[in-house]
Amino acid sequence: MKKWLSRQWREYRAFILFMLLMVMFRSALADWNVVPSGSMQPTIVEGDRIFVNKVAYDIRLPFSKISIKKVADPKRGDIVVFDSMVSDIRLVKRVVGVPGDHVQMHENTLTINGKELSYIVADESEADSVYQDLNEDLLGAAHMVRVKKLGSSASSFGPITIPDNYYLALGDNRDNSADSRIIGLVPRNEIIGRTRSVVMSLNYDNNYLPRRNRFFHTL
Repeated sequence: MKKWLSRQWREYRAFILFMLLMVMFRSALADWNVVPSGSMQPTIVEGDRIFVNKVAYDIRLPFSKISIKKVADPKRGDIVVFDSMVSDIRLVKRVVGVPGDHVQMHENTLTINGKELSYIVADESEADSVYQDLNEDLLGAAHMVRVKKLGSSASSFGPITIPDNYYLALGDNRDNSADSRIIGLVPRNEIIGRTRSVVMSLNYDNNYLPRRNRFFHTL
């Protein structure tokens, strides 16, 4: 048995070491995450595989959530990936409120620290009878959101003040997202990384064929 194990190690050690390093890399440095729902439309669509930078905010011990060194804190407008203890799943949302912010939303219009955000219709020709895409200026972080024209029960909340080490995270698909309005504020230690790009995307409605325009698409 020892001879057999020794022979197997000599033959496959390069592969084994490569796989071990790959697992450590994905655990501590970077990974990709599959997005199964439309809660971040129109920014992220179902089937996107997003790149997750796991050292954007912390350097952690491999295979753990123990932070060795804090690199930075999430900023307003960042798209973060976090392991939600409340929902017991990994979620992808946009940071809207950071510690110290005073935030409220009325009929899908956000007010942060007393400043009401501006919204511009993205493209009237693309609007349907139910939804509308808007350009939202999140105090310097511009991006698109999708809202129901008639709103929903989630279209208004607050005002609230964000405490230390917590973040208000919302989906860009504002009326179809299980975010901080449902699961509560996101603790800093649940955030595992930041995403700024799509690696690839599979179209669930077209036999899972890759979407050509989503390869390495910047978010």
